Amino acid sequence: MQLIETIDGTPKIVEDRFTRVLPEDDADLSAVELPDGPLIVSLELWRARRDELESRDDELGLWLDSDVPLDDVTDEVGHFDLIALDFPHFKDGRSFSKARLLREREDYEGRLRAVGDVQYDQLYFMARCGFDGFEPAQTFDINEALEGFKKFTITYQPAVDEEQPLFRRVERS
Repeated sequence: MQLIETIDGTPKIVEDRFTRVLPEDDADLSAVELPDGPLIVSLELWRARRDELESRDDELGLWLDSDVPLDDVTDEVGHFDLIALDFPHFKDGRSFSKARLLREREDYEGRLRAVGDVQYDQLYFMARCGFDGFEPAQTFDINEALEGFKKFTITYQPAVDEEQPLFRRVERS
């Protein structure tokens, strides 16, 4: 699958190298197969098989549903190279706040990936909140989605990418 990652400050289309392991709610977590290579795992799988997952040499990612309170996982986020924050539908913006809190309050320096119903016109704002990986919704051409980063050039409010509001950045004579 292709996705967009910000590399050296520039959004680029890349192949996803992570395999998702997101078992159903009623699955026997001890029996779930963990393939080789980088993984993105559910919070439940992480908690059930933490020792095994920590002992792997591959990169590890955590999938967080939008309804999981960030306070429930703040002690665990440092174990992950990537955190995938879910946008289950367009109207659910909780993951915007989680991304910003992970960057500013928790000082999370790993990769943050927006997954789910990610609309191309949200990409720029997601990047401002701290996301550096984006899986646009399947209804969009990924090249068209890449253009979503060019729709806006001036920001007024402070965010993860710019700490000063516009009125503090302009010189007045």
